Formats: sequence, structure tokens, C-alpha cells
Amino acid sequence: MKTMAGNGKLIALASQVLDVEAAAIQAARGKLGSAFLAATQLMLSRSGGGRVVVMGMGKSGHIGRKIAATLASTGTPALFVHPAEAGHGDLGMVTPHDVALAISQSGKSDELLRVLPYMKRNRIPLVAMTAKADSVLAQHADVVIDTSVDR
Repeated sequence: MKTMAGNGKLIALASQVLDVEAAAIQAARGKLGSAFLAATQLMLSRSGGGRVVVMGMGKSGHIGRKIAATLASTGTPALFVHPAEAGHGDLGMVTPHDVALAISQSGKSDELLRVLPYMKRNRIPLVAMTAKADSVLAQHADVVIDTSVDR
């Protein structure tokens, strides 16, 4: 069992983590603007049964699954396609009526970059959520949402 002093340190650490997270949320709020509006309009404007196809690897993939589930449960047709699986046949699920939402902190995930030619060839709009505005993913995206954080 932790001592009282040890418990106090844990509470202080948890408080610091929450302060860092709160600052990051406030900073993200300040980044809302034309890119966010363009991405939203792309996702809402898909016709002919188009969906938001969310992709991401690792932690970005976990977040992507949650985004796809939330979109679908709130009325925007969406699904998650794992980028590694996409390269082995699952890209057939993505149609020219869809819009792709690619999530990558670095913007250089090999698995995501491998699907870019398919997106371009089929004129599937691409929204990138990345912390690296100069990344390959960002350069190929129609819209880039900046997810960078200070800490």
C-alpha cells in the first residue's frame, strides 16, 4: 500500500496530466478554422451513398475506429479500413463516392502512404489529420487538419 506522501505525489502527477490535456484541448480549439470547415463539408457532401472511410495505424488506428463508430452512430455513414489490410484487397471497399480520413501523427506511415495512389487514381478526396503539415500524407491531402500539440 502507498504511503500518504506517495498518494499525494500520485494526485499531483494526475493533476499535472489533466492540466497538460486541458491546455492541449484549448490549443486545438484555437485551430478550428477553414481546414476544419472544409473537412466537415467534404464529409457531409458525399452523394450516391458515399461514406467517410477512416484509416490509421497503431494508436491513430484505435482513434480512427472510435471516430468511425461515432460518425456512424450520429448519422454520418462511416467505416474504418485498416491501411495494412487495404493494401491486401480491402481497398475495394472504398469507392469514388467516399471521402477518406487518414490519421497519422507523423504523416509518414508506410501503410497509409501505400493507399494514396489508389485515392488519387479514383479521385477520392483525402482529409489528413496529422501533426506534420509538411509530411507526405499532408502534401497529398485535399484538406489537412493540424493535430500538433506543444506537450
